[in-house]
Amino acid sequence: MKPDRALSLPDSAPPANLRRGRSITGVKEHNLQAILFALLRYGPISRVDMAQLTGLSATTITNLVTDLLEQGIVEEAGKIDDERAGDRRRGAGRPRTLVRLIPDARCAAGVHIGVDTVRVGVTDLFGELQAYRMAQQPEDASPECLLALAAELIEDALAESGKCRDCLVGIGVGASGLTDPRTGVNVLAPSLGWRDAPVRDILERLTGRPVTVDNNVRAMALAESMFGGGRDVNTLAFIYSRVGVGAGFVVGGQLYRGTQYGAGEIGHTTVVPVAGKPCRCGNSGCLETLVSEGEIVRQATLLAECRPGSILSRALARETSIDAVFEAARSGDPDALGVLDDCAFHLGTTLANLTNLMNPDKIILGGVFAAGADLMLPRVEETMRRRAFAGLGERVTLAVTTFGRKVGAIGAAALALDAFFYNRQGTDA
Repeated sequence: MKPDRALSLPDSAPPANLRRGRSITGVKEHNLQAILFALLRYGPISRVDMAQLTGLSATTITNLVTDLLEQGIVEEAGKIDDERAGDRRRGAGRPRTLVRLIPDARCAAGVHIGVDTVRVGVTDLFGELQAYRMAQQPEDASPECLLALAAELIEDALAESGKCRDCLVGIGVGASGLTDPRTGVNVLAPSLGWRDAPVRDILERLTGRPVTVDNNVRAMALAESMFGGGRDVNTLAFIYSRVGVGAGFVVGGQLYRGTQYGAGEIGHTTVVPVAGKPCRCGNSGCLETLVSEGEIVRQATLLAECRPGSILSRALARETSIDAVFEAARSGDPDALGVLDDCAFHLGTTLANLTNLMNPDKIILGGVFAAGADLMLPRVEETMRRRAFAGLGERVTLAVTTFGRKVGAIGAAALALDAFFYNRQGTDA
């Protein structure tokens, strides 16, 4: 257990993003979920605190904690008396015993399917990576071929982590495009060339473990909400850009997916309604045509061709990549700085619109926006705050992802932990 992961206990009513228990019969799994989630957020805590946070009776807490102790999922972690506890607790008596989750009691595997790579991570119950694997995708890989590669990477990562398969509560998959989490089908992923790919069924057959599937950026948002910079946040937006641009939203501790699971397609909001560039979605003037990794590199390359001896030209001659653009900008190249300033302006304007619509507590940036945060974040923030309505932008915290480039794999593992451990769906922890 890492003490700095625990949030401070609320002084009065439990926060809106904490799951509440139900003191009625027939809901043991729901109540276990409430206890596990309270331990994740606030542990180590006493049984009395669990009752306060979850709304469950002392008897229910005692019985369920006993079950968890017997399963080796939690352990007792010392005592605290009322005087040390302060105003949060009332009364006197013998010191209260603290209870905490055992981080490595169980593990989860996460699979992040990118455009050209597959990234796999095995994490403990707190989302800490125990092992990490990455492989290039085979060209034009079918879902079956790509998921077979993922299954091999999972086995390798489990072996490296020293975890047995019995400890693996489940596997999460974050895939680009429109994904139906009920069926585990990747409905449409233009960047992968997939349509109606039965990701869950294929991977469950290959691994023999329960699988949950969702959009990759929603998975990243969940990782930040459960384990990262959004743990104390009620309304969180996560924005990610690489080949495409997507968003994930967590409200009250729950992913917001929309009616048809399409919430978060922020890359296809229209930014240039007239004479905008064509987008791969079939529309034109989308945000993606202005701030995606490929578009930034394309714009930089055009400018570099006009100035053969420039810093930008030399950097792109060595490697045509976003990293080369960042390198040139950090060396002071005016064209590189100009391209990134335009990108930051368009992103900041979009975040101002998002702030007006959603009024989030926090916005976290990932992908290109995180990698180039030193170059773009000040302009993004200034534009967002200036353009948001009635000062709403001043109240939004803007940050970059806690997990760097590994956020996709950790997010996918968070899907599995949320579904098969903290929500305990379809399996016994």
